[in-house]
Amino acid sequence: MPGNRIQLISVVSVFGFAVLSGVQADAQVNVTQEHNNPSRDGVYVDAGFTPSAAANLTRDLNFSGTISGNVYAQPLYIEGSPNGPVVIAVTECNNVYGLNATTGTVVWQRNLGTPVSLSLLGCGNIDPVGITSTPVVDLASRALFIDAFTTPDGGTTKKHLIFSLNVDTGATNPRWPVDVNTAAHYNSITFASAVQEDRGALALVGGRVYVAYSAYVGDCGNYHGWVVGADINNPSNIAAWATTAIGGGIWGHGGVASDGTNMFVVTGNTFNTGGNWMGGEAIIRLQAGPT
Repeated sequence: MPGNRIQLISVVSVFGFAVLSGVQADAQVNVTQEHNNPSRDGVYVDAGFTPSAAANLTRDLNFSGTISGNVYAQPLYIEGSPNGPVVIAVTECNNVYGLNATTGTVVWQRNLGTPVSLSLLGCGNIDPVGITSTPVVDLASRALFIDAFTTPDGGTTKKHLIFSLNVDTGATNPRWPVDVNTAAHYNSITFASAVQEDRGALALVGGRVYVAYSAYVGDCGNYHGWVVGADINNPSNIAAWATTAIGGGIWGHGGVASDGTNMFVVTGNTFNTGGNWMGGEAIIRLQAGPT
């Protein structure tokens, strides 16, 4: 909803919660992805978050992070910016914010296109649908990767676009975004944004960004569980995997998990399989690509 306020920290706790603190870390502590680990275990250490500091946590009433749109994604925390530490927040209005981590002031802001109204989808439980999943940051290139669901013409055309933005300025990096409708194919299956929703967090493994897709609540349309991989240095290099059956959506907020080499996703129920297993109700291990 317009005027939403988020209360975030300059030091993110080991518990993965967003709280406010006056604690200052002694070294850079970046939170670049969902639970800050590709394994999604949520276990990481902030040197400034000591037991004595935790005992004195208070809400900083001077932090004013006012943004527009509902937030479903985990906010990220990035240091090393020319403007100091920033909190990255994304909303269902397709707004992306870089907020000063101390004051909440907007350092930069981008809109990635008109989100899609629930009335145009036939089913679902988010209105409008824009950026739902948690982005991922590649610190080496200072690139922020995001999936945005957008319509350029008021609803007739619906597209999932994978963006790469400069995490310090919000500018779109050259050769992005990727139009998943035209880029993603698996066997004889073609990606259809109108029936695919991106709920799961993005992952970055081996120089490729991975995005997982499910459907909208209500299982409308002939959707599949998808994982799409794009080379972060050559976004025209796209690979994809999908469930063979209709259904099998990848619904979990954690999205794509990884051991650093392989990717792991969990699929939901499938339909009309004739008693054959076709990718649903499973933990799937994928190799680079994905393959």
